[in-house]
Amino acid sequence: MIRSLACLFMAAALVAQVPAGLKLGDACPPFSLPGTDGKPHGPESSTPLLVVFLSTECPYVMATQARINDYAKRFAGKVAVIGINCNDVDSHAKEGMADMQAQAKGQGFTFAYLKDAPQAVSRAFGAVCTPDFFLFDGARKLVYRGRMDDSWRDAAKVTVRDLETATEALLAGRPVPAEQIPSRGCSIKWK
Repeated sequence: MIRSLACLFMAAALVAQVPAGLKLGDACPPFSLPGTDGKPHGPESSTPLLVVFLSTECPYVMATQARINDYAKRFAGKVAVIGINCNDVDSHAKEGMADMQAQAKGQGFTFAYLKDAPQAVSRAFGAVCTPDFFLFDGARKLVYRGRMDDSWRDAAKVTVRDLETATEALLAGRPVPAEQIPSRGCSIKWK
């Protein structure tokens, strides 16, 4: 009996650590976070918005960050893009602002890159990995949460561009594809 109760409490504790996550149609959580440019940023734009959770060390992010930046350039003026790094710097020192600034500069990021040190915003989104993509319409309702494309490892092998397809549908006033394959990546480093 005691053993069963201990297992139950452990399972409940693990469930409590997993963010619930936004569902399609949910509103974008309000936030204001410090950026690598030294300014606070949030979801103020009236255009559609892509929020992507990033990392300075994750191999999945390293393999896709140029594509994410290309997306930001391609849809500039039509879709606002915000990157958020929420990984715990106490356990992963290279996830701090200085390394984020070096990453943004080295990659020539054309979008705001923010630090969610308290992790409250990331928990409100229900982010689970890096990269993790959340596309909102102009009314800030979630319309897409899935992978960027079908080849995180090698841009030359991409044949399906899920995020771009969803974005193009949104901008054209068409329904965003209902099939949304979850993003693959490194787990968020929670406190």
